[in-house]
Amino acid sequence: MAKDEKGRDERNFFVKPDYLINFDTRQLPQEYWDYVIVGSGIAGLYTAHIAGSMGKKVVVITKQAVDHSNTDKAQGGIAAALGTSDSPQLHFKDTLVAGAGLCDESAVKILVNEGPDRVRDLIEIGARFDRKGGELALTKEGAHSRRRILHASGDATGAEIQRVLTHRMREDKNILVLENHLAVDLLVHEGVCHGILVYDRNTGKLTVFRGASVILSTGGLGMLYEHNTNPEVATGDGIAIAYRAGAEVMDMEFIQFHPTVLSLPGAPRFLISEAVRGEGAYLRNRYGERFMTRHHDLAELAPRSVVVRAILAELASTASEKVFLDLSHMSPDLVGERFPTIGKTCAKYGLDITRDPIPVAPAAHYMMGGVKTNLSGETSIRGLYACGETSCPGVHGANRLASNSLLDGLVFGYRIVECVKKYKLGHQKKKEEFACDRLKPDAAPYKKIRAELRTVMNQYVGPVRTDQGLKKALDFFGRHEWLKHVEAPGSEDMEVRNMLDVGGLIAESALMRTESRGGHYRLDYPESQDRWQKHIILKK
Repeated sequence: MAKDEKGRDERNFFVKPDYLINFDTRQLPQEYWDYVIVGSGIAGLYTAHIAGSMGKKVVVITKQAVDHSNTDKAQGGIAAALGTSDSPQLHFKDTLVAGAGLCDESAVKILVNEGPDRVRDLIEIGARFDRKGGELALTKEGAHSRRRILHASGDATGAEIQRVLTHRMREDKNILVLENHLAVDLLVHEGVCHGILVYDRNTGKLTVFRGASVILSTGGLGMLYEHNTNPEVATGDGIAIAYRAGAEVMDMEFIQFHPTVLSLPGAPRFLISEAVRGEGAYLRNRYGERFMTRHHDLAELAPRSVVVRAILAELASTASEKVFLDLSHMSPDLVGERFPTIGKTCAKYGLDITRDPIPVAPAAHYMMGGVKTNLSGETSIRGLYACGETSCPGVHGANRLASNSLLDGLVFGYRIVECVKKYKLGHQKKKEEFACDRLKPDAAPYKKIRAELRTVMNQYVGPVRTDQGLKKALDFFGRHEWLKHVEAPGSEDMEVRNMLDVGGLIAESALMRTESRGGHYRLDYPESQDRWQKHIILKK
C-alpha cells in the first residue's frame, strides 16, 4: 500500500485546487452523522426537526448563535392558502405573476399545494400565529389577490418561528447544534460529496463532518451590499461553498431590493414590512404626492420589483434620497396592534408612525437565485442538498412574491428529508481523504477589501445596472483573483472570500442578461425580451 513521505496511507487521497485554507483530513478529527445541516434559519431548523423526529442523527452547524438568521428578523409573515376564499390555485397564479415569467411551474405547484400542511406542522409543534375570534388572522401583501399571510405578534413572525424551531431542536436528543462554527469547504470527489470542513471560531480548530447528506441552508447574501435588511451573517457562504466545489448555481442576477427600508441618518436599515402597505399605507414623494397610482394598477400592492423601480424613478425626478410611507389615514389601534415592532423602532428616532410619515428607500433584501436544485433539493453534486434562500429550485422566478420565502424553507426542507430516505449513501460511501497545501500564508487586507466590495456592489450591481457599471464591478473582482492563492486564516477572512466569489457570480450573470426582468433592471436594456425567458446557469 502506498505511503506518503510521513508514512500515511495514500489510498483514496485527493488534493483539490480551490480551497480557502490548507488542511489534511488525515490529520483532523472526523465525525459521522446522518444529516449535516449548515445554517440555522427556518430551512435548516425545520429540516433538522423533521429528520430528528425520524430518529436520525443530525448536526446543525451555524457560524454565530442559532437565532442570528434572516428568519429571526422576518416581519411580515408566511403565505399559505388557508383562508376560506383562497386556494392553492390562486396562490399559484399570484406567484407566477410576481415571478415575471421565470418561475418553474412545477416548483410553484409544490410550494402552494404542500405549503398549507407545512404551516399546520408549525402550528402543531407550538407556533403561535395571531388569531381573531379563534381563527387565524390573515393579512394581505403586495401582489397577493387574497388575504393569506399568517403573522405572529403583529410584525414578529420570523422571531416566533425561530423560537419554536429552536425550542424543538434543543429538546430533541437526536440533534446537536454547534454555534460559532463556520463551514469552510465541501469535500467532493467525482461528483460525490463526502463531507464538509468546519472551522471552530472559538478555538481555530478544524473538524471534518461526514454524513449521508450535507444540506446547505445558510441563508442570503445581503451583507454584500452597504444598504441591506439582513443580519451580519448573510454573506452568501452556502452559495460560495457549493460553487467552489463544482455545483451549478442559477439566476444569480436576481436580487430583490425591498422597497421600504427605514432611511434616517444614524438609524439602522430597518425593514418596514410589506404588510404595512398590505393594510393600506400609502407611498408619497417629497411633495406629499401619492405616486404609485401612476405606475401600476395595484398601486402600493404591486410586485416588489415594480415598487422599487417606481421609487427609484420618483427619487430621480424629485432629486431626493427617500420617499415616505404614510399610515396617518389608518386606524391608530390597527397600526399599534399590527406593527408594534416597527412602531417601537421608529419611536426611537422621534417618529410616531400613526401620524408621522416614515422616510424609506430600497435596500438589498433577498436572493432569488442560488445553488441550483431539483424539486427534492438535490444539487448537481450527489449527496449535497440545498434549501431556503441558499437554493434555487426556480420557485421565485425573477421576483419573489412577498412572504413566500419562509414557506419555501419549510416545503423544500421537508422534501429533502423525504428524498434522503430513498437513498443509502452516507456511511456506505467509500472513505476519501482530502488535502490542500498550496496556499501561501501571505497577509491580505481583508477588512479593506470587504468595505470596497460592498461599495462596488451598491454602486454597480444594485437595483439599477448598466453595461459600464457591471464591467467595473467585474474588473474589481478580477483584481482580487490573486487571493485564491493565499490562505484565509480566520473566519472573517473566509467570509470575504465567499463574498468575492458570490459577488462575481452576481455581476457576471447581470452582465449576461441584456434585458430587464423582475429584480434585475438594466438601464441600457429597460424592457423584457422573449428571448431571455430562460435561466442563466453557472458552474466552475
